Amino acid sequence: MTANEFLSLVSGVSGLLGIVASMAGMGLGLTLAQITAPLKNGRLVVLMLLANFVLVPLFAFAITRIIPLDEALKIGLIIVACSAGAPFLVLEARGAKANMGVAVGMMTLLMVVTVFFLPLVLPLLLTGVEVDAGSIAKSLIVLMLIPLILGLLVKSNSPETAQHWMPVMNKIGSLGIMILLVVGLGLNISSVLSLIGTSGFLALLIFIAGSLLIGFAIGGRDPGIRNVTGLGTAQRNVTAALVVALGNFGDTNTTPFVLVAAILIPLILLPTARWLGSRGETAAPAKA
Repeated sequence: MTANEFLSLVSGVSGLLGIVASMAGMGLGLTLAQITAPLKNGRLVVLMLLANFVLVPLFAFAITRIIPLDEALKIGLIIVACSAGAPFLVLEARGAKANMGVAVGMMTLLMVVTVFFLPLVLPLLLTGVEVDAGSIAKSLIVLMLIPLILGLLVKSNSPETAQHWMPVMNKIGSLGIMILLVVGLGLNISSVLSLIGTSGFLALLIFIAGSLLIGFAIGGRDPGIRNVTGLGTAQRNVTAALVVALGNFGDTNTTPFVLVAAILIPLILLPTARWLGSRGETAAPAKA
């Protein structure tokens, strides 16, 4: 086994472990009440679904039509655009002093919808590209949805056990994903560096800024909710995107592009969240 093959194995195993542990940790830390309470605001739910699964993918598709991109980068942008509901949203919402109940509920809703949305929509948007929808659905359900559900079940039946294991799962998840990003970037460093200053990097910056504006536009006047919708729409679920990229386009520049997105999106949104929080607007409670 060569050094590259060994590092690829380490990256793959740590990534899978990190994803499963992160989803389980999320479930161990949530209750059904936390998830369902914000979802009683039907208008907000519809707008978030419309923004994340219609407007953002269409915006990304428009970018690929306007900015000349290699096929692998087009695929990467579309995958990222179709993946919503990231745990990072909770951290960003806290920094923005946003409505945390809405953040948790929307994050969970978007993540669950993503699991079923990606396999259905990617084959339609990526015309001329062979996409195994069944494989995508299976991997997302096994790696993301099932661990989340198991975590929720443990939380509801044994809160003490959940409280004990949640920090353990979160640490394992964070470490696994960090190893995936670091080793993955190392293995693809030439491809990653070649993206900086290119049309692919520009497309990603435009995508992040446009998605943020789309989210703000649907958020209404309450800053606590508006900050959630803005950050939640821009913060894509790069974990789900990596699952799809590694499983279907692992030997192309799609994976390095998604890795760059995984780093660049929070690097932009975390300072943005802190700036929003520093403006001194207080979050109003979510409307039922």
